[in-house]
Amino acid sequence: MIKSIFISSAEPYSGKSLITLGVYETILRKTPKVAFFKPIIRDSIDGKKDKNIELICSRYNLTQSYEESFVYYRKEAQKLIGKGNIDEFVETILLKFKALEEENDFIIVEGSDYIGEGSYFEFDINALVAKNLGLPVLIIGQGLGRALDEILNPLTMAIETFHHQDTKILGVIINRVQEGRKKELLKEMKNQLPAISGFHSVVPVDPILSSPTLREVAQQLDAHVLFGEDQLDNLATSFQSVAMQLNNYLKMMKDGSVAITPGDRIDILMGALQANRSQNFPSISGMVLTGGFDPPKEVFKLLEGLPNMFPVLSVKDFTFQTSVNAGNVSSSITNLSDRKINIALELFDQHVDLKAFEERVVSTQAAGMTPKMFIYQLQKLAASNRKRIVLPEGNDDRVLQSIEILQKKDVVDMIVLGNAEEIKNRAKTLGLIIDFDKTAIIDPDNTTKSKGYAKELFKLRKKKGVSLEMATDLMHDVSYFGTMMVHKGEADGMVSGAAHTTQHTIRPALQFIKTKPGYKVVSSVFFMLLDDRVVAYGDCAVNPNPTAEELAEIAISSAETTLRFGIEPKVAMLSYSSGDSGKGEEVEKVRRATKLFKEKAPQFMVEGPIQYDAAVDIAVGLKKLPNSEVAGQATVLVFPDLNTGNNTYKAVQRETGAIAIGPVLQGLNKPVNDLSRGCLVEDIVNTVIITAIQAQEG
Repeated sequence: MIKSIFISSAEPYSGKSLITLGVYETILRKTPKVAFFKPIIRDSIDGKKDKNIELICSRYNLTQSYEESFVYYRKEAQKLIGKGNIDEFVETILLKFKALEEENDFIIVEGSDYIGEGSYFEFDINALVAKNLGLPVLIIGQGLGRALDEILNPLTMAIETFHHQDTKILGVIINRVQEGRKKELLKEMKNQLPAISGFHSVVPVDPILSSPTLREVAQQLDAHVLFGEDQLDNLATSFQSVAMQLNNYLKMMKDGSVAITPGDRIDILMGALQANRSQNFPSISGMVLTGGFDPPKEVFKLLEGLPNMFPVLSVKDFTFQTSVNAGNVSSSITNLSDRKINIALELFDQHVDLKAFEERVVSTQAAGMTPKMFIYQLQKLAASNRKRIVLPEGNDDRVLQSIEILQKKDVVDMIVLGNAEEIKNRAKTLGLIIDFDKTAIIDPDNTTKSKGYAKELFKLRKKKGVSLEMATDLMHDVSYFGTMMVHKGEADGMVSGAAHTTQHTIRPALQFIKTKPGYKVVSSVFFMLLDDRVVAYGDCAVNPNPTAEELAEIAISSAETTLRFGIEPKVAMLSYSSGDSGKGEEVEKVRRATKLFKEKAPQFMVEGPIQYDAAVDIAVGLKKLPNSEVAGQATVLVFPDLNTGNNTYKAVQRETGAIAIGPVLQGLNKPVNDLSRGCLVEDIVNTVIITAIQAQEG
């Protein structure tokens, strides 16, 4: 297995961040300790740090310091090389590289950016660095708005430069290619680029990645944010200079655009605000007020009281100069750009030849299940047998953002509940690109389905005192409506809870989806994505104080769930005592549950009672239970009660930074999963994918 890789652009603005992110995630699927190193970075302006170092170190919580991540600013490197001190230049880079190598399993090295004066020398310098570090190279080109020879010539030059230094080339990726040119470019790469260039891939341009956020617009125009600070992630898909009357501007408005207008044109500001609230006009992403004129005091007070204000920025330059400056605003992927990061990773996975890349770089199997490999395998499992998941909370921004990401991943089908006009307008206001022909919207208050659903609920629950009138009312509740869709097979699973309580989400499922044959208990697991492995915790969300029989069933369900998701179950029945040493009611409950587990599910490895440290730490496990096949290597940890389990998972999550996916409900006839009301978009995405995989069992 290669231990390091050098990523080099053939020219500036090739979208190297996307490729670096994709490579990093792919390596993390095989090994958890990956460092990032960029020998030469741009000269610091106003103390600003290199964006890619910040992006990688922040996103992946790397322990290496900023200073350990690079060696030279460009001017320092130019000065040293200009004096002929090549040996000193190379040795200093090599020392820092080796220091990172001692602490990590893999290092991703990124070449310089080719931006600014003197960038011509960087071809040779990047090749020199790669050669002296002994690294194979992945070369990145860019295809946006270019003829074929303009795309391929820089790549040919780069390949020849690295080849001259006897450096192995793993492959070539052309990034930011216009739609429809992929086949042509792949063919010409094969014909025209030297065979030494390894595998070839083409990644299309994405409008979201190409559009700066309003935060980037504000930073690069040196603007003051007057309103809408919470909406600075809006995308500026274009800029419009507005000097005409309001009625003429309304004819020219574009979705996602940013209006640039003099600060005293309050009519344009107020008209745009009203247009954004109207179904008859596009929604702009923001506005830049020029000339240093801020709204009058009375207008300022009025605007302060408006909800969901798009960002309004103020600059001192006049309109013409601001329009020129806006044309130079660039988009980048930063550690604040979760949406862009997710899209970049999906583009990499979908369009880069991962099989060829892995054969050349990460051909060995990972030891155990790394967190990134777990997430990657979930997506592959979901895509292998697509299912349809209903999302009842269509009025929640996080749900809409997750739909955009899931459509990009293309591994699951979705239905969203709510008012169609409100959902579409909110998605447009957020600047989301969602195809609502692919993700249907159903309004429980305005659909012919409700009547039939009410009759079905009445039939199922009339013995429990539910009248037809009550059932009709309940079908206006999105949780009941969504659960009925699952019950009738019109959806394969449901994910809810971002805006509802756990009880509200799962009560309908308990009432008429009910438990699988042979199961009496609905329970849950959390998949805990630790730094170097994935383990399952059960039950941390549903059953307050299970009996021994219930605890055994929870443990068996947890082992089955874990196996379904690609993790070998080694079950630890946790207690405050290990083996035969302890006495007491609670220990006896766990001891009896372990005995029942062995009788009912002899195919699984289990140990209990066992303490947490003995379950997960090899040294402690060998000392306390030397003959156990589970001690020290447990992958499923079953807690004796909800109080212990819930507190433990939250403590581990907060203290270690682990990602907790769940609760994943188990034991139901059809999958319904609950979200935390404080969930992140990433949590919703992962839970939808897990629910789709559970639905494959039906």
